[in-house]
Amino acid sequence: MMEEGRAASFSFIPSVDVPPVVERAEGCTLWFAGGREVIDAGGGAVAVNIGHGRAEVAQAIAQATQRVSYVIPPWVTEERVALVEALRERWLPPELSQVALVSGGSESVDSAIRLAVSHHTSAGRPNRWKVIGRETSYHGTTMTTLSVGGHRSRRRGFEHILTDFPKMPVFDAEGLEKIIESENPETIAAVIAEPVIGAAAGALIPPDDWWSDVRELCDSNGILLIADEVMTGFGRTGKKFGVDHWNVVPDIMVGGKGLSGGYAPLGGVFASEKVVSPIAKGGSGMMFFTFSAHSGSCAAGVAALKVLEDEDLVSASASKGEEFLTLLSSLEDHVHVREVRGLGLMIGIELVDDKESGRPFNPSTGIASQVVAEALRRGVWVYPAGDGNAPDALLVGPPFTITTSEMEATARVLGDAVSAVCGD
Repeated sequence: MMEEGRAASFSFIPSVDVPPVVERAEGCTLWFAGGREVIDAGGGAVAVNIGHGRAEVAQAIAQATQRVSYVIPPWVTEERVALVEALRERWLPPELSQVALVSGGSESVDSAIRLAVSHHTSAGRPNRWKVIGRETSYHGTTMTTLSVGGHRSRRRGFEHILTDFPKMPVFDAEGLEKIIESENPETIAAVIAEPVIGAAAGALIPPDDWWSDVRELCDSNGILLIADEVMTGFGRTGKKFGVDHWNVVPDIMVGGKGLSGGYAPLGGVFASEKVVSPIAKGGSGMMFFTFSAHSGSCAAGVAALKVLEDEDLVSASASKGEEFLTLLSSLEDHVHVREVRGLGLMIGIELVDDKESGRPFNPSTGIASQVVAEALRRGVWVYPAGDGNAPDALLVGPPFTITTSEMEATARVLGDAVSAVCGD
């Protein structure tokens, strides 16, 4: 068993809290030091979809790295091509034929924004550089992704050096139209949005016509549409991608998290030929990150996608999501739970100080994090959500292999944790 001193030394920013030591994981279960079992109902950071402990994925990574440890990203390895082929043939909309592989979600969004700006610049429209984000959103931790995102707590302390990108209302297409007009359409490169708002709001779902309205606004103003599928992609919402619920195809789509099932750092940028054509004609390219398309990570992606396909886990996410949503909906009886909502196995539980008025807790209290910590003490991990702009929420995003008994235990523990922290 690891000594507390060694565990505490791992933290970059010193803290009195000792981080949990996870000794092993299988299925939906994490074994902490000392043998304590925890249900991973958060899928880590809503990343684990095929479940922990898949030997076939580990073996694929080992075989790939034994064969080729590292080559620069533009060169070709079997694993790189195999992953691109799997994505094109069985996962991506046919319109999104161009695939670039990176090391995670922040890199994928950062790259997508560079791609959108490069598209317009290469086509002779250098004035189109603004990217419209959403007031409540999260897109990553690079300076560019923090700039386009609206997550207040994660932007805090950096506002003075972030690019002042415009922000649209959460689900108001008319509001977006007004921003486009006020900013001047000729200055806007792209609009970016999560299909379902994740870490910033806890599985907040748009109205049925929102995505189609945004698609139409982008088309009519020559603006590219970027869908951030880092959290929602690869089955999380019960369909291959979140935008599939609204039959919308973006110009650029980004992925991460579930692309490798959490087994390796991996992200993707998927674009139409229309987007990359001006860049190619101008003889330009896209600069890579050192570990973009790492062969071991690509092997993990190929193996994880195969498990999703062979075991029909996207459909499982849809059916189990309905079951889990029903179980968790009983929490709406609690005086401090305003709403339980979700798509597939991406479910949010909104916490409020006053249910009747909808008044949120004071952001400084960190209620969501307190409830998460209490649930963890009771044997369940879920992810805290809310950004100081949207109310506190719990984000439930387990592996798609979760069992009914694990879902029942999670619902029971979360109810007890909310009561313990917020009061009955």
